[in-house]
Amino acid sequence: MNFWSLAFKLNWVTAEKLKGAVITETNRFGEITPEEYKTITGLDFA
Repeated sequence: MNFWSLAFKLNWVTAEKLKGAVITETNRFGEITPEEYKTITGLDFA
């Protein structure tokens, strides 16, 4: 999660693009959980 948090803070990735790194039913190879997404972005993962 540290990498993605840094990437978001430095605007290397947008909240929308970060959704691609979230572990879901269709993306089992994601790197962060929906809870971590909310911690990083302050937005609910939907």
